[in-house]
Amino acid sequence: MLNITAEMDRINRHLMANGYKLTTQREIILRVLLENEMDHLSAEGVFMLVKQKYSEIGLATVYRTLELLAELHVVEKMNFGDGVARYDLREEGHEHMHHHLICDECGSLTEIKEDWLCEIEQRIEREFGFKVTDHRLDFTGTYKSCSKGGCKRGRKAVS
Repeated sequence: MLNITAEMDRINRHLMANGYKLTTQREIILRVLLENEMDHLSAEGVFMLVKQKYSEIGLATVYRTLELLAELHVVEKMNFGDGVARYDLREEGHEHMHHHLICDECGSLTEIKEDWLCEIEQRIEREFGFKVTDHRLDFTGTYKSCSKGGCKRGRKAVS
């Protein structure tokens, strides 16, 4: 479980180091992302949750803030094949983005926190002279429980 206060402090330091302030709007957007970290929210999903806490904020502000956070590598902008951009927090101390299992049947999404690609990166650098600076890996497929028609996970919409 995330320590939201510690994460906010870390992100605030990162923003300041890059010449940005933690405005009220940015703080509220970040809190929504941190509180819903496992949900991989879309900009619209973030907006709907932010509006509950800060009704004056506009959708354009949410979009601009998410784009800034993506540029600063605080969040990763990703698409899980449904045509919707979603935002996932990058973890401190992890050189690369974590990976995902995405079920084609129920839409369930599971995160893999371990980085399984270090050996491949080293091989790429050795064989091609190419230094990998980041990667992301998504596995799509079907959980065994879903393929048997007894999906216990339910159709989980990833907002």
